[in-house]
Amino acid sequence: MALHLGQHALLETEKPFASLLSKPGVNEVLELRSKFGFMAFHGGWLEEVTDDIAQVAAERSDSSFYAVLQGPDEQWHIPSHLVAPADSALLTQFIEHVDVVVAVHGFGRPDLLKSVLLGGRNRQLAEFVACRLMTRLPHYEILYDLEKIPKSLRGQHSQNPVNLPREGGIQLELPPRIRGKSPLWTGFKGPGRVPHHEALIEGLAAAARDWITLNSAT
Repeated sequence: MALHLGQHALLETEKPFASLLSKPGVNEVLELRSKFGFMAFHGGWLEEVTDDIAQVAAERSDSSFYAVLQGPDEQWHIPSHLVAPADSALLTQFIEHVDVVVAVHGFGRPDLLKSVLLGGRNRQLAEFVACRLMTRLPHYEILYDLEKIPKSLRGQHSQNPVNLPREGGIQLELPPRIRGKSPLWTGFKGPGRVPHHEALIEGLAAAARDWITLNSAT
Protein backbone atom coordinates (compact mmCIF):
# COMPACT_ATOMS: atom_id res chain seq x y z
CA MET A 1 0.00 0.00 0.00
CA ALA A 2 1.46 3.37 -1.03
CA LEU A 3 1.85 5.94 1.74
CA HIS A 4 0.52 9.47 1.27
CA LEU A 5 2.36 12.41 2.85
CA GLY A 6 0.04 12.61 5.84
CA GLN A 7 0.61 8.95 6.57
CA HIS A 8 4.39 9.40 6.48
CA ALA A 9 4.04 12.12 9.11
CA LEU A 10 1.76 9.94 11.22
CA LEU A 11 4.22 7.04 11.25
CA GLU A 12 7.03 9.35 12.27
CA THR A 13 5.24 10.39 15.46
CA GLU A 14 6.23 8.82 18.78
CA LYS A 15 2.84 7.12 19.10
CA PRO A 16 1.36 6.58 15.62
CA PHE A 17 -1.67 4.62 16.85
CA ALA A 18 -2.57 7.30 19.39
CA SER A 19 -2.16 9.91 16.64
CA LEU A 20 -4.46 7.91 14.37
CA LEU A 21 -7.16 7.66 17.06
CA SER A 22 -7.08 11.43 17.50
CA LYS A 23 -7.86 12.05 13.82
CA PRO A 24 -11.34 13.33 12.85
CA GLY A 25 -13.54 10.56 11.52
CA VAL A 26 -11.66 7.76 13.29
CA ASN A 27 -13.71 5.80 15.84
CA GLU A 28 -13.17 2.81 18.10
CA VAL A 29 -15.83 0.21 18.85
CA LEU A 30 -15.74 -2.24 21.76
CA GLU A 31 -18.30 -4.94 22.56
CA LEU A 32 -17.35 -7.34 25.37
CA ARG A 33 -19.03 -10.74 25.49
CA SER A 34 -17.30 -14.13 25.68
CA LYS A 35 -13.57 -14.84 25.92
CA PHE A 36 -13.42 -15.43 22.16
CA GLY A 37 -12.81 -12.23 20.23
CA PHE A 38 -12.95 -10.77 16.74
CA MET A 39 -11.14 -7.57 15.81
CA ALA A 40 -10.80 -5.31 12.76
CA PHE A 41 -8.41 -2.49 13.57
CA HIS A 42 -7.98 -1.59 9.89
CA GLY A 43 -11.74 -1.25 9.47
CA GLY A 44 -14.06 1.30 7.94
CA TRP A 45 -12.94 2.57 4.55
CA LEU A 46 -9.35 1.35 4.93
CA GLU A 47 -9.71 -2.43 4.53
CA GLU A 48 -13.34 -2.39 3.52
CA VAL A 49 -15.91 -4.78 4.98
CA THR A 50 -13.45 -6.29 7.49
CA ASP A 51 -15.29 -4.64 10.37
CA ASP A 52 -18.65 -5.94 9.12
CA ILE A 53 -17.29 -9.50 8.92
CA ALA A 54 -15.74 -9.32 12.39
CA GLN A 55 -18.71 -7.63 14.05
CA VAL A 56 -21.43 -9.88 12.61
CA ALA A 57 -19.42 -13.05 13.28
CA ALA A 58 -18.99 -11.83 16.87
CA GLU A 59 -22.71 -11.13 17.25
CA ARG A 60 -23.72 -14.53 15.86
CA SER A 61 -21.33 -16.39 18.19
CA ASP A 62 -21.71 -14.22 21.31
CA SER A 63 -18.04 -13.26 20.97
CA SER A 64 -16.31 -10.01 21.85
CA PHE A 65 -15.51 -7.39 19.21
CA TYR A 66 -13.06 -4.52 18.78
CA ALA A 67 -12.61 -2.28 15.74
CA VAL A 68 -11.05 0.94 14.55
CA LEU A 69 -13.17 2.54 11.85
CA GLN A 70 -11.81 5.12 9.43
CA GLY A 71 -14.01 7.39 7.34
CA PRO A 72 -14.15 7.91 3.56
CA ASP A 73 -12.14 11.12 3.29
CA GLU A 74 -8.64 9.92 4.19
CA GLN A 75 -7.23 6.65 5.45
CA TRP A 76 -4.04 5.83 7.33
CA HIS A 77 -2.58 2.34 7.42
CA ILE A 78 -0.80 1.77 10.72
CA PRO A 79 1.31 -1.42 10.60
CA SER A 80 -0.17 -4.01 12.93
CA HIS A 81 2.84 -4.12 15.27
CA LEU A 82 2.35 -0.38 15.96
CA VAL A 83 -1.31 -0.81 16.99
CA ALA A 84 -0.42 -0.55 20.66
CA PRO A 85 -2.77 -1.26 23.59
CA ALA A 86 -0.78 1.31 25.58
CA ASP A 87 -2.30 3.96 23.32
CA SER A 88 -5.92 2.83 23.70
CA ALA A 89 -7.91 2.04 26.84
CA LEU A 90 -10.51 0.20 24.74
CA LEU A 91 -7.95 -2.01 23.02
CA THR A 92 -6.37 -2.75 26.40
CA GLN A 93 -9.78 -3.81 27.78
CA PHE A 94 -10.34 -6.06 24.81
CA ILE A 95 -6.93 -7.75 24.95
CA GLU A 96 -7.24 -8.34 28.69
CA HIS A 97 -10.78 -9.72 28.35
CA VAL A 98 -10.36 -12.30 25.56
CA ASP A 99 -8.37 -15.53 25.58
CA VAL A 100 -8.09 -15.88 21.80
CA VAL A 101 -8.83 -13.59 18.87
CA VAL A 102 -9.41 -13.58 15.12
CA ALA A 103 -8.08 -10.38 13.55
CA VAL A 104 -9.78 -9.71 10.20
CA HIS A 105 -7.79 -7.95 7.47
CA GLY A 106 -8.09 -7.30 3.76
CA PHE A 107 -5.35 -7.70 1.17
CA GLY A 108 -5.06 -7.66 -2.60
CA ARG A 109 -2.54 -9.65 -4.63
CA PRO A 110 -3.11 -10.79 -8.23
CA ASP A 111 -1.60 -14.21 -7.47
CA LEU A 112 -3.87 -14.82 -4.47
CA LEU A 113 -7.30 -13.69 -5.67
CA LYS A 114 -8.94 -16.90 -4.40
CA SER A 115 -6.83 -17.42 -1.28
CA VAL A 116 -7.86 -16.92 2.34
CA LEU A 117 -4.80 -16.74 4.61
CA LEU A 118 -4.72 -17.75 8.28
CA GLY A 119 -1.60 -16.40 9.97
CA GLY A 120 -0.98 -15.49 13.61
CA ARG A 121 0.74 -17.53 16.31
CA ASN A 122 -2.10 -19.78 17.51
CA ARG A 123 -1.68 -22.53 14.94
CA GLN A 124 -4.20 -24.83 16.63
CA LEU A 125 -6.88 -22.17 16.22
CA ALA A 126 -5.78 -21.56 12.62
CA GLU A 127 -6.38 -25.20 11.68
CA PHE A 128 -9.61 -25.27 13.68
CA VAL A 129 -11.02 -22.25 11.83
CA ALA A 130 -9.68 -23.44 8.47
CA CYS A 131 -11.64 -26.70 8.76
CA ARG A 132 -14.91 -24.76 9.26
CA LEU A 133 -14.18 -22.43 6.34
CA MET A 134 -13.24 -25.14 3.85
CA THR A 135 -16.70 -26.67 3.87
CA ARG A 136 -18.40 -23.31 3.36
CA LEU A 137 -16.01 -21.72 0.87
CA PRO A 138 -15.27 -24.37 -1.78
CA HIS A 139 -14.30 -21.72 -4.34
CA TYR A 140 -11.35 -20.54 -2.22
CA GLU A 141 -8.01 -21.95 -1.16
CA ILE A 142 -7.86 -21.83 2.65
CA LEU A 143 -4.17 -21.54 3.55
CA TYR A 144 -3.11 -22.17 7.15
CA ASP A 145 0.37 -23.63 6.50
CA LEU A 146 2.63 -20.67 7.33
CA GLU A 147 5.17 -21.74 4.72
CA LYS A 148 2.55 -21.17 2.00
CA ILE A 149 1.62 -17.69 3.26
CA PRO A 150 3.72 -14.66 2.16
CA LYS A 151 5.95 -13.55 5.05
CA SER A 152 4.45 -10.06 5.15
CA LEU A 153 0.99 -11.57 5.75
CA ARG A 154 1.84 -14.20 8.37
CA GLY A 155 1.10 -12.02 11.42
CA GLN A 156 4.01 -13.32 13.49
CA HIS A 157 5.29 -10.10 15.10
CA SER A 158 5.18 -10.38 18.89
CA GLN A 159 3.58 -6.91 19.21
CA ASN A 160 0.85 -7.55 16.67
CA PRO A 161 -2.42 -7.34 18.67
CA VAL A 162 -3.47 -10.72 17.30
CA ASN A 163 -0.69 -12.31 19.36
CA LEU A 164 -1.28 -10.42 22.62
CA PRO A 165 -4.23 -12.25 24.25
CA ARG A 166 -3.42 -15.05 26.69
CA GLU A 167 -3.63 -17.75 24.02
CA GLY A 168 -2.84 -15.57 21.00
CA GLY A 169 -4.91 -15.72 17.86
CA ILE A 170 -5.03 -15.83 14.08
CA GLN A 171 -4.63 -13.14 11.45
CA LEU A 172 -7.26 -13.69 8.76
CA GLU A 173 -6.32 -12.07 5.44
CA LEU A 174 -9.15 -11.79 2.91
CA PRO A 175 -8.96 -10.99 -0.83
CA PRO A 176 -11.38 -8.47 -2.38
CA ARG A 177 -13.65 -11.11 -3.94
CA ILE A 178 -14.76 -12.64 -0.65
CA ARG A 179 -15.47 -9.16 0.73
CA GLY A 180 -17.77 -8.34 -2.20
CA LYS A 181 -15.19 -5.92 -3.66
CA SER A 182 -14.66 -7.53 -7.04
CA PRO A 183 -16.05 -7.27 -10.60
CA LEU A 184 -17.43 -10.76 -9.95
CA TRP A 185 -20.25 -9.12 -8.01
CA THR A 186 -21.08 -6.35 -10.49
CA GLY A 187 -24.84 -6.16 -10.71
CA PHE A 188 -25.47 -8.10 -7.50
CA LYS A 189 -28.54 -6.57 -5.90
CA GLY A 190 -29.04 -8.84 -2.91
CA PRO A 191 -30.87 -9.37 -0.78
CA GLY A 192 -28.19 -9.05 1.86
CA ARG A 193 -24.46 -9.60 1.47
CA VAL A 194 -22.84 -11.33 -1.50
CA PRO A 195 -22.91 -15.13 -1.02
CA HIS A 196 -19.18 -15.59 -0.34
CA HIS A 197 -19.22 -12.80 2.24
CA GLU A 198 -22.20 -14.37 4.03
CA ALA A 199 -20.69 -17.86 3.93
CA LEU A 200 -17.47 -16.53 5.43
CA ILE A 201 -19.29 -14.86 8.31
CA GLU A 202 -21.24 -18.01 9.11
CA GLY A 203 -18.06 -20.10 8.97
CA LEU A 204 -16.29 -17.79 11.38
CA ALA A 205 -19.27 -17.69 13.72
CA ALA A 206 -19.50 -21.49 13.67
CA ALA A 207 -15.79 -21.80 14.44
CA ALA A 208 -16.12 -19.40 17.37
CA ARG A 209 -19.17 -21.22 18.76
CA ASP A 210 -17.45 -24.59 18.45
CA TRP A 211 -14.25 -23.30 20.06
CA ILE A 212 -16.17 -21.77 22.96
CA THR A 213 -18.14 -25.00 23.51
CA LEU A 214 -15.02 -27.17 23.32
CA ASN A 215 -13.08 -25.04 25.78
CA SER A 216 -15.95 -24.62 28.21
CA ALA A 217 -16.17 -28.40 28.50
CA THR A 218 -12.50 -28.87 29.43
